[in-house]
Amino acid sequence: MRTFTFTLSTVVALLLAGSSMALAQTSPTQSQTEPQKGVAIRSIQVVDMDELKADVRSKVDAIVANTKQEDMKSLRKTIDATPEAVSALTAKGRNSAQVVAINIDQNGVLTMFTKVT
Repeated sequence: MRTFTFTLSTVVALLLAGSSMALAQTSPTQSQTEPQKGVAIRSIQVVDMDELKADVRSKVDAIVANTKQEDMKSLRKTIDATPEAVSALTAKGRNSAQVVAINIDQNGVLTMFTKVT
């Protein structure tokens, strides 16, 4: 899988706001307190909020509730400018407007959490 880098510090700050989310089928990871610039993305997964266990879903919902609209617009604009992210969303029948949160774990896995509106 090809590696690419997000360098927009706003996106990284959104990723690290509140509790970091692990892969959809696991529990949340430890929070990271220092934003990292240039996080290397090794793979991308798209997870619908309906697929999450209730406890993980409630933590993602809490992050979403505390995210400013302008930050969400910036995040979606960055996603739209990243062909690999758009491709992953398209493969799942989703688009950036349905992304409500993202996470990059320590292994370079970008998880985009989506919600059908």
